[in-house]
Amino acid sequence: QLQLVESGGGLVQPGGSLRLSCAASGGFIWDYYAIGWFRQAPGKEREGVSCIDSSVGSTNYADSLKGRFTISRDNAKNTVYLQMNSLKPEDTAVYFCAAGPLCSLEVGDFGQWGQGTHVTVSS
Repeated sequence: QLQLVESGGGLVQPGGSLRLSCAASGGFIWDYYAIGWFRQAPGKEREGVSCIDSSVGSTNYADSLKGRFTISRDNAKNTVYLQMNSLKPEDTAVYFCAAGPLCSLEVGDFGQWGQGTHVTVSS
């Protein structure tokens, strides 16, 4: 019964940076889970942003976001971060973290989801 809580969202200007956090709690074994970040803009499909594996920390990113977003994992804190740089208005979305068995950018591969945190990129 893993629970995930996202935080760190808010309003940021284009070109700015933001770091999102995904904190896990509940009765679980942290090392069993890969963590993915997803986002959903108004009226659009939920899409994969990045993921990080549970075992060796291998990562994956959506092609369009490589070079701007960085995922990291602090196993001691049961927390995964998403550092977002050079933000653009099109990055505006609700950002979700999710837990699954492997590092994937597919929504269907993840069974446990957080509530989401809003990110708005605007002047």
